[in-house]
Amino acid sequence: MKTSNSLFVSCEQAKFICDKNQYGEASFLEIIKLNIRLVYCKVTRAYSKRNTKLTKTIKNSNVQVMETSMKEKMKEQLRKKLAE
Repeated sequence: MKTSNSLFVSCEQAKFICDKNQYGEASFLEIIKLNIRLVYCKVTRAYSKRNTKLTKTIKNSNVQVMETSMKEKMKEQLRKKLAE
């Protein structure tokens, strides 16, 4: 991606910075550029809002997964039943 010293970034660049910021990887200058874009761009504000909501939802989710050994047992049981 082409970098520039301008404080004004395109919508696509702002989305990229927003994604980096979501994971704590954006630099201070990138955050400033993003915030400038957020002031005047409705599309970027909406994208940022959705990103924030997604991050909070994922952090607050209580997803529980099945252990691999249990999955394998279930697969084997299914194979046996299908073979009958």
